[in-house]
Amino acid sequence: MAKLSLVIPAYNEEQNIRTTIEAFHNELKVNKIDHEILVINDNSKDATEIVLLNLEKEIKELRHVNNTPPNGFGFAVKKGIENYSGDYVAVFGSRFMKGGKTYDYPKYKMVFNRFLNNLLKIMFWIKYNDTTNAFKMYKRTTMDGLKPFLSNHFNLTVELPLKTIIRGYSYTVIPNSWRNRKNGKSNLKLKEMGSRYFFIILYCYLERLLSRGDYRKKDLPY
Repeated sequence: MAKLSLVIPAYNEEQNIRTTIEAFHNELKVNKIDHEILVINDNSKDATEIVLLNLEKEIKELRHVNNTPPNGFGFAVKKGIENYSGDYVAVFGSRFMKGGKTYDYPKYKMVFNRFLNNLLKIMFWIKYNDTTNAFKMYKRTTMDGLKPFLSNHFNLTVELPLKTIIRGYSYTVIPNSWRNRKNGKSNLKLKEMGSRYFFIILYCYLERLLSRGDYRKKDLPY
């Protein structure tokens, strides 16, 4: 049976991490999905690691790895990619298709989200309408085929799916819901991230136009 690795980056999430992990674990357990939950503690300054250590005593499928500086969403996710043990998968989530929902989504983020995703649809000739969605899962072979990763921050959420698409890997889109956090503040700073997003978009666009398929998935005869 294939094993699912769920990688969760966490920075100062002492108020949220327990409920998040328990919700995922219970859902996966009810559906009898073999899994691990791998939390990357991204140099948290609060009691996030203490909460994780206590939870690991209760949930055998949970483990955590401490990221080394510098910290950032992309750094943490890449640390998770270096340390996960599962096998699967290839599912993209969309909050903006039939069945998808958002709750308490900040208006200014919604405007930026829709602008960027519509821009990507036009640039890359794709129908996928939620590329910036952080909910994505990949097969190990797919993940290996997307390396090396250039993004160190939230722009990794764009780099991974765009490379998946332009390099010829198959994918499926399913609806998912998003709910604004109840505690703490988001670490996404749009003013800081704007140039980083557009850098990685330009990189992927140039790969699509100029690489002549050098990085595309190849079905080798052995």
